[in-house]
Amino acid sequence: MPHSPVQPASVQSTTVSRRPFGPNYAFVVVAVIFLALLASAGLRATPSVLMLPLQKAFGWDVGVISSSAAVGIFLYGLAGPFAAAVMQRFGIRRTVLGALVLMSLSTGASYFMTAPWQLFLTWGLLSGIGSGAVANVLGATIVNRWFTTNRGLVMGLLTASTATGTLIFMPGLASLVEWGGWKPVVLTVAACCAALIPLVYFLVPERPATIGLRSYGSTHDEQPAAPAQGNPFVAAISNLVRATKTPTFWFLFATFFICGFTTNGLVGTHLIAFCGDHGIFEVQAASLLALMGFFDLFGTTLSGWLTDRFDPRKLLFFYYGLRGLSLIYLPYSDFSFVSLSVFAVFYGLDWIATVPPTVRIANEAFGDKNAPLIFGWVVAGHQLGAACAAFFAGFMRSAQGDYLQAFMIAGATGIVAAVLSLMIGRRPMQPALAAA
Repeated sequence: MPHSPVQPASVQSTTVSRRPFGPNYAFVVVAVIFLALLASAGLRATPSVLMLPLQKAFGWDVGVISSSAAVGIFLYGLAGPFAAAVMQRFGIRRTVLGALVLMSLSTGASYFMTAPWQLFLTWGLLSGIGSGAVANVLGATIVNRWFTTNRGLVMGLLTASTATGTLIFMPGLASLVEWGGWKPVVLTVAACCAALIPLVYFLVPERPATIGLRSYGSTHDEQPAAPAQGNPFVAAISNLVRATKTPTFWFLFATFFICGFTTNGLVGTHLIAFCGDHGIFEVQAASLLALMGFFDLFGTTLSGWLTDRFDPRKLLFFYYGLRGLSLIYLPYSDFSFVSLSVFAVFYGLDWIATVPPTVRIANEAFGDKNAPLIFGWVVAGHQLGAACAAFFAGFMRSAQGDYLQAFMIAGATGIVAAVLSLMIGRRPMQPALAAA
């Protein structure tokens, strides 16, 4: 019979309430975090739906609206490493609860906006910071704490929440725009974020040992760990400084910059407007995004399964190469139902399938403890790339009247990322970083 550690009364009482799930309680945590990531993804996808109605309602230029989206996308990534450090210092639950409150209040407040600076404040600054704490870095932290086995598969499932967020939110929000304009959209997003607050509060413990459980797949007991000490912002910067001394970090940063450039920033922000240039209505274009999200749900989950079994560098080579070719193909298609469906399938299959292999490489290079924080900096590179694409594509559309060059350049960067992926070294964990 396995040994059970002696637990304080408070831990024992909490354990009793969750014991019906036994060691499978890790999947309850994953389900709640999946919903939180889904809401965050829906929030970040919403500016794509709002772009045209805000332009009609206020007369704002596409470049202005896309610039606010770029600010939100960039802060979404920049907040990641600091959020990971805050999680180590103050706990996952407190961090996620604070982020959900900020997301709900900022998007709800945008209901009253009348000027571009208010758009930048609500959908750029505040929602960017809030959603950045409920992003892939949260998924990586949950996976490393709650799972010993099947990490790639679970990371794939959590990453797929971004696709599912698009799948669920985009058509519904686009329909809301047609029914009542942009205001019902922002209230819906705010309500969805607020609804998750009690779920996180009651159902997400800090770690398995907190409720007397082992991480899923573990064969030994783990004592509750003490919170990290010191300033979390200093910890985030110091880990970045150490990571920048390794070539692995720079390869991951560069490829993830391109990942963001070719997904959230370009397609996620501008595809509906791009389709509008070719006579495709908003709901139809949003349905195209939803179709991509549907295929990415399977593609990213499959990517997690493959990551547990194959060389992650070769997987990244395939994903980035396929994405680059898809982006080059789209502007030269006839924008018929068949051609757009072909694009949606091939592009959608690897929309964010790059995350599980990237997380695995980070875990191998930097260790389970520091990998989520350093991965947060890699995600910052992703969102920097996305912000650049959101601004660049908007600028090209305003300057030249179409998106052709923006999509061609993005496709070329995808091919570059494919080549860079094969240059990442498979080295054992860095001792200095593992001990940090």
